Amino acid sequence: MNLTAVEISNEHIRPLVKYWADATPEYLLSLGADITKMPSSEQFTRMLEKQISLPYDQKPAYATIWLLDSEPIGHCNINKIEYGKEAFMHLHIWNPNNRIKGAGTQLVKCSLPFFFENMKLERLICEPYALNPAPNKTLPKIGFEFIKRYKTIPGPINLEQEVNRYVMSRERFRSLF
Repeated sequence: MNLTAVEISNEHIRPLVKYWADATPEYLLSLGADITKMPSSEQFTRMLEKQISLPYDQKPAYATIWLLDSEPIGHCNINKIEYGKEAFMHLHIWNPNNRIKGAGTQLVKCSLPFFFENMKLERLICEPYALNPAPNKTLPKIGFEFIKRYKTIPGPINLEQEVNRYVMSRERFRSLF
């Protein structure tokens, strides 16, 4: 089993959009997402095409694609980017059959260099839904520091929810990786 991450390219748009388009309302709710706020497949495709075309210092969002034996199985993305400062990270393994113990941990580790180096980040923040166990187990294993739990609307597609805030600094990233 070979797990890697690559920078998103046009060939990855279709499977990433399909992940969101095919998500059931129950699954979206488990992520803290609001089905009524989801962009259409066409809107999502245009957003990703734009993201890919922009230079790093102008990207409003940036993604890596996770591969299992060279096949796309998920993605890790950042948004709310302040180039050279900070960004917010999100992680998704698309198919439940690929949610293998430890895969998410290894895949996030593969994505971190893209974010810290290409976006020149000083810190990376991740605020998963407090009731979503996978990222809340994965992030501390990688070395993210738990900061607090609080109620917020973490993004444009989310419901108000309890989130756990985790942070990794550039210094900590360099010491661990």
